[in-house]
Amino acid sequence: MKTIVVTGCAGFIGSKVAGRLIENDYTVIGIDNINDYYDPRLKEWRLEQLKKFQISNFKFQISKTPNFYFYRCDIGSFDELKTIFADYKIDAVINLAARAGVRASVENPWVYLEANTKGTLNLLECCKNSGVKKFVLASTSSIYGLNKMPFKETDNTDHPLSPYSATKKGAEALCYSYHYLFGIDVSIPRYFTVYGPAGRPDMSIFRFIKNIDADRPIPVYGDGKQQRDFSYIDDIANGTIKCLQPFGYEIFNLGNDNPVELMYVINLIEQHLGKKASIKWLPLHPADVFATWANIDKAKEKLDWRPTLSIEKGVKNTVEWYIQNREFLRGLRD
Repeated sequence: MKTIVVTGCAGFIGSKVAGRLIENDYTVIGIDNINDYYDPRLKEWRLEQLKKFQISNFKFQISKTPNFYFYRCDIGSFDELKTIFADYKIDAVINLAARAGVRASVENPWVYLEANTKGTLNLLECCKNSGVKKFVLASTSSIYGLNKMPFKETDNTDHPLSPYSATKKGAEALCYSYHYLFGIDVSIPRYFTVYGPAGRPDMSIFRFIKNIDADRPIPVYGDGKQQRDFSYIDDIANGTIKCLQPFGYEIFNLGNDNPVELMYVINLIEQHLGKKASIKWLPLHPADVFATWANIDKAKEKLDWRPTLSIEKGVKNTVEWYIQNREFLRGLRD
């Protein structure tokens, strides 16, 4: 397996996965539409880390990196995807392209349906038509809703609390259909609150660091005692790549298996920045869950994967990255 399509390759997780694959001598076909859900300059910055790129109409080839090709393309466009798949002998697809954000999906559910569900269907069709036998779909802990913790892959996920998690559930269901009908080998990692350097600006840790550093109030929904199973980006990227192994059809929780309170994370950020936070308290959103916690026994057994970085070290790394890139990050749109 040497040629891998990575969709969402300019995104937080996608860029890290693409980089790891390139380092391990895979040929990566990167796809991303560079949308403006958050400031596109951060996505461009991530692409720059993969190497300087030269623009050539529809196709962007990374100079001095012969095993990385970038296409600015929306996975919602079946015709554009077909053109890309026709140009290469592809061994696997890792679909990390998605519209994320629980609260934003309540305001504009249609764009989530287009990217998360229809986009996945388009990619599965391309795999079927091109003979691609391996498909990895990034999913989310949000799909568990109000299940009893720790969440297990066998839990019922028929009651999503937001359009975001509903469209991810739809994508998972389509993957099973294409596995059953056409023999596509499918792995579905469900991510739990991924954070780290170059993270999404709309995610809590990034927003907290930026606002505390700028002496601005940070928004905290609820009482701050809600818990999240924060998972460091490097661990998540490694687990995603391990999902390229043949499994038939399997779902894996990728989380830290150690939920912590939001206020504890805020205190860690305060320590590393040397500043106290001013908090703007807001009501808990009805689409939010109070806590997440991953049971990762299956990932340990079948993937030989487990998280390696503590929340204390992960927050330290993230704050240090922010400080190193402070001027650029301050200029990004909130």
